[in-house]
Amino acid sequence: MKLDIILSGVGGQGILSISTIIGAAAVKKGLFLKQAEVHGMSQRGGEVQSHLRISDKPIYADLIPKGKANLIISVEPMESLRYLPFLRKDGWLITNTKPFVNISNYPPIEEILNDVKKVPQHIIIEADKIAKEMGSAQVMNIVMLGAASEFMTIEIEDLKDAIKKVFGSKGDKVVEMNLLAFEKGKEYSLEHKK
Repeated sequence: MKLDIILSGVGGQGILSISTIIGAAAVKKGLFLKQAEVHGMSQRGGEVQSHLRISDKPIYADLIPKGKANLIISVEPMESLRYLPFLRKDGWLITNTKPFVNISNYPPIEEILNDVKKVPQHIIIEADKIAKEMGSAQVMNIVMLGAASEFMTIEIEDLKDAIKKVFGSKGDKVVEMNLLAFEKGKEYSLEHKK
């Protein structure tokens, strides 16, 4: 079993929470884990990416080589395009639709999504909209995790247990909201994957 995931977005979008949950689920199962993170300008709005490598055998490098990622989870659509060279030919790209416009020459969102649609296996999800309809914009990242869960070799129940563990100190209401967000994302992928 080997799973290489690139998570991308901008600061403040919850990339590191997604990474923590996936990592906790993998460690609980006794899998090997390596992670490398880059925080753009170490501030909200700067580029953030995480390479997450999971295997049942020891892992010697923490960076994913180009063309080897099984999955890209991007909470920001333009950031998803930045990492396409890392995606395997049979890999999945899961991206949010809502842009985080932090540069003056941000391309039109339609152009970005048209490029995403050129990837043979992709899910384009309105994670922000789903989270807001649930009553908590803060769970957008967990909607994204749920959407990506269909393409991981990690059991759904292990991911849910990790959500409970990561958010447990914030109270039952927060845990339940995140579990619901996860389910909404998972359901979306089941309905939209080709």
